[in-house]
Amino acid sequence: MKRPLDKQKLLMSAGISLGLVLVILGGLSATTGRDAQNIPEVIEKISPGPGEQVLQQAQILVDFVEGYEASLTVNGIEIETTRLDELSSEGNTLSPGSQLNIPPTAIYDPGNFTISFQPQEGAPIERFSQGLHNVVVRYWKAVDGPTKARTFAWEFEAN
Repeated sequence: MKRPLDKQKLLMSAGISLGLVLVILGGLSATTGRDAQNIPEVIEKISPGPGEQVLQQAQILVDFVEGYEASLTVNGIEIETTRLDELSSEGNTLSPGSQLNIPPTAIYDPGNFTISFQPQEGAPIERFSQGLHNVVVRYWKAVDGPTKARTFAWEFEAN
């Protein structure tokens, strides 16, 4: 003998099933991390990241995929860029154990495709004051040159 269909149990099961489907779809469509921050694909790493809190002497570092060059503007100040390969090619031959004198500018490392800036004495920014700071990285394919540059901007907070 067949039992009659319990409409209340059927509606509860359908509601639970619909809720599970919506939770799963919501989780799959959520954007987090790089996607939520809209970091371009050619940028592998940014430090400090968007919205991060750092110390006042924190280094800014942008790591690109192979073949890109860049420049930095911090708090509206365009930071002069020094290439590491130019430092070593300007007659700065180093003897074993000696160190290269690095100027207080943004440093572009063509071997690692990174650009960095460390606040220090004599630099355009000697330390980050407490609060929000804006960074704009201007980047381009080395073969195309800076005339085809794009930009990416973000903010971080210094304590």
